[in-house]
Amino acid sequence: MLISFSVENYLSFKDKVSFSMVASREKQHGGRVPKIKGYMRLLPIAAIYGGNASGKTNFFKAINFARHVVVQGSQPDARIQVEPFKLDESCLKRPATFVFEFLADGKCYEFGFSVTSQQVVEEWLIEVLKTTEKELYRRQNGKIIFGSSLHKNEALRFLFQGTRDNQLFLTNAVSQKNEQFKPLYLWFRDVLVPIAPDSRFEPFDQFLQQDSPLYDFINDALSRMDTGVSKLGGEEIAFENLPAHVDILNRIKEDLGDNMNLRLRLDPAGDRFVISRKDGDITAKKLVSYHVDSHQKEIKFDLKNESDGTLRMIDLLPAFMAIAQPDVSKVYIIDELDRSLHTLLTRQLLESYLAGCSEESRSQLLFTTHDALLMDQDLLRRDEMWVAERGPDGCSDLIAFSDYKDVRNDKDIRKSYLQGRLGGVPKILFKGPFRKQSEKQKQVGE
Repeated sequence: MLISFSVENYLSFKDKVSFSMVASREKQHGGRVPKIKGYMRLLPIAAIYGGNASGKTNFFKAINFARHVVVQGSQPDARIQVEPFKLDESCLKRPATFVFEFLADGKCYEFGFSVTSQQVVEEWLIEVLKTTEKELYRRQNGKIIFGSSLHKNEALRFLFQGTRDNQLFLTNAVSQKNEQFKPLYLWFRDVLVPIAPDSRFEPFDQFLQQDSPLYDFINDALSRMDTGVSKLGGEEIAFENLPAHVDILNRIKEDLGDNMNLRLRLDPAGDRFVISRKDGDITAKKLVSYHVDSHQKEIKFDLKNESDGTLRMIDLLPAFMAIAQPDVSKVYIIDELDRSLHTLLTRQLLESYLAGCSEESRSQLLFTTHDALLMDQDLLRRDEMWVAERGPDGCSDLIAFSDYKDVRNDKDIRKSYLQGRLGGVPKILFKGPFRKQSEKQKQVGE
């Protein structure tokens, strides 16, 4: 589970900005808040509101970038694709800093690093105990110091000697089959799941398997949410007829091993394919949808004929199914959750997820949104709602609604927000019809 995240000198975040999933003393909806024995109570959900260009998506990008540095790293001699704050010249030469505090394998850790485009300037790992902290290692100025529990481990010292300047020690250690740090790496790789507005659900081949739990769940949800889709299914097509260049098809033939599946989205409009090889033979299936006509006959549709909202539902529902499972530990971060969705559908997704949350839950959902109708204390606690605000100097900040002393649990928080009392709304200077504004511009030009 994610406890907190902070970022400094990245995109619109010039100064250090911290985000926390630690529950406040708020009592509202207390029964759904996970309780971590020996540590704290962590929130199951967080919503980040804000005007356009306020920093919501940049917050998502900061987490996604930091995750990429941990999971993928950089190639030898490659530039680290970091983007410091550009509106202050002094920031261009300073490193960007990212710090995570999280629970992995039953333990609490703080992991942070500072990077420029050329190198990792600093990196550290701390185990957070109930009453104290234990530093496991700290890398700085090209050197590394191991804590008391690791300073005699010569294998780790050897691994550091092989760590490139543009690479995290944690990443290199795990790539060299070090098991000690593997649970932390797996948290970044498997537990922390960013979903961008244009992301597509990867394991969609499960939609084609009628014995998969996902098959029944998705089909039932799509029909209940008034999409018009009665079910999803697979249409067999000849491999040679796939809408791809012959060079791509030849490469698939070469790389696809026996008893392997390959998922492809060859058509940007939405069509998705599953290619399999069994006993040397290659088969292909296209994911399709079915609608029922007035005579109760099922009519097949290509996915590219479905609405953006339906495709968005197909991509999001598997994530909501995953975090609804009591034995699953995932942290989904969804940018623009409400993209292409009616506000009632978005609310239903959130209500269904929250209805299954309890003190034993270990999954979390973070999302950015413009949908002010979700700003409802019957749905979300005050400490679960945040606002992104961009100052006159172009710097972004994040503020929890629970930090505002005048925001009571019986207050119409949406009204205060839209009136600009809580920040995070656009400062619109353009008023009046476009025609009159155009005439004003002409007068100024004369």
